[in-house]
Amino acid sequence: MSNNKFAVLFTLCITSFLVPYMGSALNLALPEIGQAFGLDVKQLGWINSAFLIATAMFQVPLAKISDSIGRKRMFLCGVALFGVSSVACAFAWDFASLIVFRVFSGIGASMVFSTNLAILSATYEPHERGSAMGIITSVVYLALALGPFFGGMLTHYLGWESVFYIPGIILIVQAFSVPFLIKQEWIAHSDKGFDKIGSLVYGLALFCLVFGFSEFSWILMIAGILMFIFFYNYEKKKEEPVLQVRLFSSNKVFAFASLAAFLSYAATMALFFMVSLYLQFERGFDARTSGLIFVASALVQSVSALYAGRLADKFEASKIAMLGMGLNAIGLLGLVFVGSETPIFAIIAMLLFLGLGVGLFCSPNTKVIMGSVENKFMSQASATVGTMRLTGQALSMGIAIMSVSLFGNFMQSWRFTFAICVALCLVGVYASSVNSIFTLHAKSSAEK
Repeated sequence: MSNNKFAVLFTLCITSFLVPYMGSALNLALPEIGQAFGLDVKQLGWINSAFLIATAMFQVPLAKISDSIGRKRMFLCGVALFGVSSVACAFAWDFASLIVFRVFSGIGASMVFSTNLAILSATYEPHERGSAMGIITSVVYLALALGPFFGGMLTHYLGWESVFYIPGIILIVQAFSVPFLIKQEWIAHSDKGFDKIGSLVYGLALFCLVFGFSEFSWILMIAGILMFIFFYNYEKKKEEPVLQVRLFSSNKVFAFASLAAFLSYAATMALFFMVSLYLQFERGFDARTSGLIFVASALVQSVSALYAGRLADKFEASKIAMLGMGLNAIGLLGLVFVGSETPIFAIIAMLLFLGLGVGLFCSPNTKVIMGSVENKFMSQASATVGTMRLTGQALSMGIAIMSVSLFGNFMQSWRFTFAICVALCLVGVYASSVNSIFTLHAKSSAEK
């Protein structure tokens, strides 16, 4: 690996660690934040959802802008904004100010997520990308492993504010190092102009759909669906669309791999939120102990993601992803039957199983998405990966918040949430299996 490639990978790994670390650590701090501001469970869910919705809304438009102003420049701005707004969260004086700062954190994260995979794919040759993406994915799950542990410890000893300001300060320092570690810039000049209407419709559609689902508002959900239909038809006619929607109709591998990514995250994000609340509210564990329970599962995710990336360079990546999705469905099915007296070792075993499934799915599926498009669409593909992840996560949180709102009993909302997640995973297994067929056909056509 050349020094330049290592420097780029190292820089991307830092951000890929800190952003998910904060999310997983924050779950353990939620009960203390709730006590500090007098929040109920539904309001606590919005601390995560506000971040996810903002990130998903801005990611696609910012990916398009990054092609014009430079991917490195956009990445740098994102690191800086995420760091500053994270520190600001530690100084929030009420629930509203915390949500505002989380929205700005989401915008910063969207700048990072819309460019990181594009930068990685432009730096590495196709035969190296699986391993590089495996490393990135492994770092993400290492963050998820350490996040609950350190989040619980920091919350216990230093207060919930430390979950925000410690990674925030590190990111601010990192922002100063980016120009020295990433030396190349990637700009795709265009004189077609920026698609403002498409960007606005996309953001509003996503907000209405996710917010409407969270609040169980049929009017907002229908409005969101109708706006997405309009967005799709409008973007097909644009010479320079904010999102190359034609990729979904003309590239079946890209379309089904993206769908599988969306379903995977929609099925698994609620896991961290619901299990954190279950351990602390239902079982009475403190934040420190709850964090320790998550560690083994996320370590399995980290190791399996690393090896899955390497396997994806040698074998058919879509089949490895399908196996991972199937394991997720089995693990989530086990959680449906968890009760207030279920032995903790049984819950840990299910979390380990899910850790293996998630680790096997992500990096192979990401390689399929990034490898299915031409170089000029790398930023779009990177943004699509991030959008599928964040939209799926936001929907997953919406499912959890809706369940909490519908049922007065937490365990009823638990079972309802995970039953929906199992159904989403089963559809994801189908999408991955269909994608495997399309990948095989694409290879056969290329060989002919």
